[in-house]
Parts: sequence; structure tokens; C-alpha cells
Amino acid sequence: MFVDRAEIHVRGGEGGAGCVSFRRERFNPKGGPDGGNGGDGGSVILEASADVATLLDLTFRRQWFAEKGRPGQGAKCAGRAGKDRVMLVPQGTLVYDQDTDILLKDLTKIGDRFCAAQGGRGGLGNKAFARATLQTPTMAEPGTPGQERHLRLDLKLIADVGIVGLPNAGKSTLLAHLSKARPKIADYPFTTLTPQLGIVLMSDYRRLVLADIPGLIEGAHEGVGLGDRFLRHIERTRVLLHLVEIAPDESQPSPAEAYRVIRNELAKYSPILAAKVEIVAANKCDLQADSQAVEDLADAIEKPVQSISAAVGTGLPALTESLWSIVQVEREQNQPDDDEPVVE
Repeated sequence: MFVDRAEIHVRGGEGGAGCVSFRRERFNPKGGPDGGNGGDGGSVILEASADVATLLDLTFRRQWFAEKGRPGQGAKCAGRAGKDRVMLVPQGTLVYDQDTDILLKDLTKIGDRFCAAQGGRGGLGNKAFARATLQTPTMAEPGTPGQERHLRLDLKLIADVGIVGLPNAGKSTLLAHLSKARPKIADYPFTTLTPQLGIVLMSDYRRLVLADIPGLIEGAHEGVGLGDRFLRHIERTRVLLHLVEIAPDESQPSPAEAYRVIRNELAKYSPILAAKVEIVAANKCDLQADSQAVEDLADAIEKPVQSISAAVGTGLPALTESLWSIVQVEREQNQPDDDEPVVE
């Protein structure tokens, strides 16, 4: 099951209390204070991992607490620090404070970590309070409580190319032909109910990550159909591959109208999304006897259109090369800023 949103409650472990103790040994009646410090509490840490694809596990367990620190002991023995609670989340997870709706961290790279709830500090034992003027202190500090937060986790898939188009445009067929992904394919709309990722392996060890976004319809930006729930996944992509069915049924909109419907939904959802570089591909060209329909579509939208057939593979090598060229330019121009400040 694909889950791209979860709300959780995290709390760092409480620090252990310091110890009040005095050294008592034979022949040493005034050994002095020897109470150890308490251990620090563990922290709750989110880590982006390639082994996790969705936030499903976090929907079954909403409370994540780290271990408490152990109290100090006599003979200057410090308490053991609590263990950190490390939670694996998918790459591309955004961490929001549920109460303030502030973005705390964007885990865009594998191995990225974020301390979601800092553990409390262990209290000082009475040994730490010994002074020349206070040689027998009888006080010790309690441990401080760990940080506590209510978080909302949103997943936005990270891909080089986002495939968009009306339902039944052939997006899943294209993804299955180009990669080893096996999305559900059928001859009815809304076959794909969740975003699908696939890796296209090219010559010279090149690769592209494609994301098949469930079919959009008119009004998707307002939640119609599967709508705005998955539109946000396209925001991570570098390039849009707009797939248009070139030989629709009579009951379906014309290729030019289908193109304008999707472009209108992207623009209403996000101007940034609508401004992304786009390649238009006319799919199912194997069903057309001539190329006039492709030329008419290019004239109507005033953009170049590549002719392909996802079912039989026609035009796919040229399409992937075009995508690779544009993705490379986007990668060079939009390098992530690793020094961007983040609210902790």
C-alpha cells in the first residue's frame, strides 16, 4: 500500500537523575562525595533510507519515544545514556511541525538525518558540586525531560521525469516498456491508483528515474478524481513528459484538448510546476495510418511533438535520449544547496 502522509508523536528520552552518594571505605571515614551523573536521554532521529518506499509503517504506530537515560550511581559511576530511536523514512520525506506547520527538514538524499526530538540532559551527581567551601554536598540534579513534538510527514517522490496525461494515455505501458517496473495495465481509465517509479537503464551507464503519476482529469487541482493528492509528487521532478493519446475514442477529448486540460490543471495547482521543462509525446501512433494527427497536434499547441508507441516501442530510443539531454541540463542548473538553513 502506498502511503505518502503520516502524523506521529515523537519524544526524546528523559535524562537520568544524578546520584547523591558518599565514599565509605574502611580506614577512610571521610571519603567525600562520589555520586555520578545521570545519562543523557536518547533522541528520536529520522533517516532517509532506500529500503523504505512509503510511510506505511508510521501509520500503524504513531508514537515514537526514545529510551530514558539511566540514573547515576555511587563510586563516581555515570548512568548509561539512553539509546536513540532511529526511524527509517523514504527519500523525499518532508518533516513538518504539526502545531505550527513549519517545515523542519527536507530529507532529499539517502542517509540524510534529522533529530526530530532531542533527548534530555542527565542531571549532575553530588560529586560535581564539591567545592573547597562545600566539601559534602547533599544535592544532585534531576534529568531534564526530552523534547516532544507532533510531526506531519509528507512524501514527495524524487524522480528525473514525471509522466503526466489524461487517464488511459498509456503512461503505465510506457513505464513498463522502458523499465523493470510492473504497474497494473488495463484497458480502462484510472488503472494506476498510486505513483509508480521506474529506472530506465541507458547505454554508457546512464540512467533516468521515471515517475508515473496517476491520471489527472479536469478539476484535479481542486481534488476531483485522484487529483491534488498526487500532483505534489510531480513537484520533485526535473522534467515533465506529457503523454497525449493521438487516437482517442469519439467520446474522449481531442489530442489538443487533452493537452490543454492537463496544462490548465498544472498551472492552477502551482505556477512553478507549470513552468517546468516539458516534452510532449503523442502515444499510440501505431493506431494511426499517417502522421497528420501528430502534425495537427504540434500546430495546435505550438510545440514540438514526438511520435511514439509505448505498446510496440516505436520512437522510444529517441524519446529517452531527448529526456536525458534535458535532465542533464536541469541537473547542472539546479544543484541543491547543502548549506541551506533548516529549522531544528
